[in-house]
Amino acid sequence: MTATGRPSRFAVGTGLMLVMAAVVVATTACALMIAWLVAPGIFHEHLRQAGIDRDSSEAMHVERAFAAAVGVSWGLAAVIATVSALAVSWYLAGRAQRTVTAVAASTARIADGGYDVRVHGGGMGREFDALAAAVNRLAARLAETEATRRRMLSDLAHEMRTPLATIDSYLEAVEDGVRRPDADTMDILHAATGRLRRLAEDVTAVSQAQEGALSVMPVRTTDRELAESAAAAAGEAYAAKGVTLRVEAHAATAVRADPARIGQVLGNLLANALRHTPDGGAVTLRTRRADPDAVIEVADTGDGIASDHLSHVFDRFYRADTARDRDHGGSGIGLTIARALVEQHGGSLSAASDGPGRGATFTVRLPRV
Repeated sequence: MTATGRPSRFAVGTGLMLVMAAVVVATTACALMIAWLVAPGIFHEHLRQAGIDRDSSEAMHVERAFAAAVGVSWGLAAVIATVSALAVSWYLAGRAQRTVTAVAASTARIADGGYDVRVHGGGMGREFDALAAAVNRLAARLAETEATRRRMLSDLAHEMRTPLATIDSYLEAVEDGVRRPDADTMDILHAATGRLRRLAEDVTAVSQAQEGALSVMPVRTTDRELAESAAAAAGEAYAAKGVTLRVEAHAATAVRADPARIGQVLGNLLANALRHTPDGGAVTLRTRRADPDAVIEVADTGDGIASDHLSHVFDRFYRADTARDRDHGGSGIGLTIARALVEQHGGSLSAASDGPGRGATFTVRLPRV
């Protein structure tokens, strides 16, 4: 297709072949023309220097011999060079055509949902290899996005189904006279609608976070202050469950951060660690310096994360243990919002785990002042 959207007259390989053929023919014609114009003058000058009269019969025979030799040799060389150049051009154009056709066919399949397609560069050089690698990364990313979308829709459907079923059943019971619209019934209905409202708020919050639309007002503070504030806020919940919360705050490192937003991040990480750490376990909140960043880590001795889940824990509505997280009230977006908030501060949030049952560590990195 052309820039105007109309189909091109030639395929890429054909067009490339025609262009290279035109260049070869034009170059050969120019070489022959230059030789025809320049060679006689040089030849006659050498005859003059040799003392041979230009009008003599000897000069005439020598000039004919020279013209014949030059004509045959140049003609033969031009034909061979043109044929060779055209053959090489045809070969290269064919390879380029096959590569471009493969990429076009693969991207068409990707557009149709065939995300398992992979493209090879065809050995045409770094640019073609880079193009093939980019298409392959696109396919892999689209496959992940599609899997996340399906999982998100499934989770949303589940989250909505339970409160909607509760509302529907209680309203039907009230209509049939089985239940009265008393305080208990209204409390249950309000709880169900509240769950739907929180779900809507969660969806809005994660969208705003990933779009960078949440307000962040950074001020000068330290990683130690941020960690101690978060630990103080979470201390009561940890004591109630019987999980030890340790704080290992080393020398304070100055950072520019929004205390409320980073407090939200650390609060989410501590709540997540508490949810996945059994009674009698421990969670460590530590700070350290790793130039050029200040690092805050939340390490627990809880459930751990399987390796195939690590790369997805920050995806929207992703939960490694769906049933368990639903029972404990996790919506699957807290980590998504946390990472988006940290990235708005110019930092990063990552997760690490040695596997199920071996705990997990979440690492927040913030640029030092």
